[in-house]
Amino acid sequence: MAIRPILTFPDPALRRPADRIADFGEATQELAQDLLATMRAAPGIGITAPHVGVPLRLVVIESGPPRFYINPEIEWSSGDLARREEGSVSMPGISDEIERPATIRVRYQDLAGNMLSEEASGLLATCLQHEIDQLDGMFWIFRLSRLKRERLVKRFDKLKRLG
Repeated sequence: MAIRPILTFPDPALRRPADRIADFGEATQELAQDLLATMRAAPGIGITAPHVGVPLRLVVIESGPPRFYINPEIEWSSGDLARREEGSVSMPGISDEIERPATIRVRYQDLAGNMLSEEASGLLATCLQHEIDQLDGMFWIFRLSRLKRERLVKRFDKLKRLG
């Protein structure tokens, strides 16, 4: 397991949609383990391959035992909404509340390539939606109003200068 460098906002690679994974061999297994190590070092509870500059649809979430989602897609989302604080390993020190569906169902493949479906609510639902957005090239701050987004970007720029 290697800790990989994390891209920092506003790197344009964070806004590009990721490609589907077709090969579940050694390179994908290694990438998954590297993402887990990188996320833990950041620290964070979720990370995608695009966060480390690899444009592939791979998500790692650890809010309990680590979970790996390959080629995840949201199949269904509830009409009920929930607000939760979100941030990103690519924008450390910055967070804000985002409103998203409270419950979702996700179709994805595991590390062996098996197709699975899972319903999630609470923190896991938020994490999955956040990371799937990232795979689709939607960085989380673009879910905020323009005014809130601009304030967060200014705060992040200031943190980087001081840091």
